[in-house]
Amino acid sequence: MLRSQPHRSFHSTFQTLSKLAALILILLGLWLSQPLASWAEAPADPEAEVTKPTLNHSGLDTDAISPEKVSQFIRAYLHVVNLIEQREGELQGAETDAESLRIQQDIEAEALSLIESEGLTLQEYMQLLSLANLDPEFGDRIALQLQEAID
Repeated sequence: MLRSQPHRSFHSTFQTLSKLAALILILLGLWLSQPLASWAEAPADPEAEVTKPTLNHSGLDTDAISPEKVSQFIRAYLHVVNLIEQREGELQGAETDAESLRIQQDIEAEALSLIESEGLTLQEYMQLLSLANLDPEFGDRIALQLQEAID
């Protein structure tokens, strides 16, 4: 378990989430051009939507996301947050736009490596990250597991 701050609140955890999104904007463009992962797709059968109460307002069945995928996401997320915290001062201290861009690209490459080392693709990671921000129930599930991992 990573332990960067012992009593990090859910709010500050998700503020860091926003920092992450800003740092991987270039990679996000690639992700947006990809279709949804099959484990998160809503059923094509309209009757299945009526009988399956786990579908949320996003149209995704968050219960279909395996606990292992969620655990991989939690581990990757904590690694990336730690990376951002370690390199944030360096990025803010950049004196030129070119230096800032170079540091940002280094951070993005390292973040991608951390994500992949946990067994996720960038697409899966970004989908789970987006879903945690868009779906209140899934966001609560992620926040609880993040807090448990930090404690």
